[in-house]
Amino acid sequence: MKGYSRTSCLTRAGIVALIATFTCFIMSDGYAARKRTQRPRKQTVDQRVYLQHADELMYDAYGPHPDAQFVKGNVAFMHKGMHLTCDSAYFYEESNSFEAFGHVHMWQGDTLSLTSVDGYYDGTNEMAHAWKDVVMKHRGETLYCDTLDYDRMYGIADAYGSNRIKLTNKTDVLVADWGRHFTDDDHSEFFYNVILTNDKGLRIETDTLYHYNKTSMAHAVGPSVITQKNSKVNSTDCWYNTKTEKSELYGRSTVYNGAKEITADSLFNDDNTGISEGFGNAIYHDTENKNMLLGDYCIYDNNTGNGYATINALGIDYSQKDSLWMHGDTIKIRTFYINTDSVQREIYCYNHVRAYRNDVQAVCDSLVFHSKDSCMTMYKDPVVWTQGSQLLGEEIKCYFNDSTIRYAEVLRQALSVELMDDSIHYNQISSRDMRAYFKDGALRENWAVSNVKVVYYPIDESDSTIIGLNYTETDTLKMYLTPDKKLDHIWMCKNVGTLYPLTQTPPNKHKLPTFAWFDYMRPVSKDDIWVWKPKTAGLELKEEKRREAPKRVPKKQNP
Repeated sequence: MKGYSRTSCLTRAGIVALIATFTCFIMSDGYAARKRTQRPRKQTVDQRVYLQHADELMYDAYGPHPDAQFVKGNVAFMHKGMHLTCDSAYFYEESNSFEAFGHVHMWQGDTLSLTSVDGYYDGTNEMAHAWKDVVMKHRGETLYCDTLDYDRMYGIADAYGSNRIKLTNKTDVLVADWGRHFTDDDHSEFFYNVILTNDKGLRIETDTLYHYNKTSMAHAVGPSVITQKNSKVNSTDCWYNTKTEKSELYGRSTVYNGAKEITADSLFNDDNTGISEGFGNAIYHDTENKNMLLGDYCIYDNNTGNGYATINALGIDYSQKDSLWMHGDTIKIRTFYINTDSVQREIYCYNHVRAYRNDVQAVCDSLVFHSKDSCMTMYKDPVVWTQGSQLLGEEIKCYFNDSTIRYAEVLRQALSVELMDDSIHYNQISSRDMRAYFKDGALRENWAVSNVKVVYYPIDESDSTIIGLNYTETDTLKMYLTPDKKLDHIWMCKNVGTLYPLTQTPPNKHKLPTFAWFDYMRPVSKDDIWVWKPKTAGLELKEEKRREAPKRVPKKQNP
């Protein structure tokens, strides 16, 4: 029994020893594992300013700078990747700063260099102050000024002084009273009497300008004048690319190209192509040819003289004594022989066209005006009014002289209607084609050709009363009127006519079968052209299709 007891005790003691040994091993292994996986401590950046070299070093505890070391001769400092050399300096080791004198040169890598006569550097706040003949070079740009404060921490350099500052790069030269350069994103801000010029003939004059070197963009804010080689711009908010010579203008700007100008809420101008594009109440004005083009969207090519306007489009021609106002969904201008004495223009106005001049008014679907012969051609249901006369047909051509309409040509389904002074009866002529001649805005001659029908009310000259109704049919008619719209004489070929007393006129003879009076559509002023007034349903003029010539049938050959 005793032997068994000793064996049991030894066994339990061995087990306890083994457990203790194993526990220590586990703890030591865990500690080693934690030691292996522990992250290295982050090393702090050295904030101290180091004096790298000086030929001489002096210290005077009783001098004017008791807390400074005076160094001179090939002095060199270093701080966080920045190097500085000078002729002499006061080194304030305790405040981590120094004053530098003579041939001061600070540089950081190969991207930034700063030179001046004197300077000061605060290593704690990473602020550099340079004065006298300061030159800062950064990524292809050079900044000249009297005084400069450079914040290395935020990459901001403020330039100012008694003389104007200047910034130059490969193409641009920029001068101002005060400026700021950002080294991190490589852009500059300039204020007060700012002028930017380059070797391409550009000149920007403004009070505030933001210059972006990487993108070659200049942003002028406030009243600004931009002069380019072919144009001049007035703007309060302009983005200009000095490399591509394209500009984006906001805040109601104007682009001038000689005698031509375009104004809009937003403008995009390309001086190379001569194209200006305006959005929002755009106005194109040609002071030489005396016409204007307006719309919420307008584009004009100064090199070709072609323009386009839509959305509330309006065309104005004031080259004659009386202005012609034209409104439609879209208006186009084409110019021929531009920059010559033979310059010609065509104005296209289409869809819901309304035109107004004091002596003539018109409504149609589309219109073309030629400056060469002062001809305005109207298509698709055109109606023309002049004083008390109305003309309509499938196509109408109006020719103008210096002041009024000269004559009008009506093609196919022509109808002329004249309201008499009593505002009840109408003189009417219908034919295939018609030509009406005017003098001082009044109808003086009316020529009608083919299938002519006439309803005319002769007037007694003694008391100006209507004698009766004259209904005539003929093939050709020429009617001549006096200035007071009375019949002077009439010529016609073979005809058939009847003069009815006014009280015995058949009811169906008062108006021709094609009679129509569209006075409710007539524009009464230049402001009335904006309101579209269509014809009453069912009264639209249907185009007559011409008969095709009979086809020649080849004869059958005998076998």
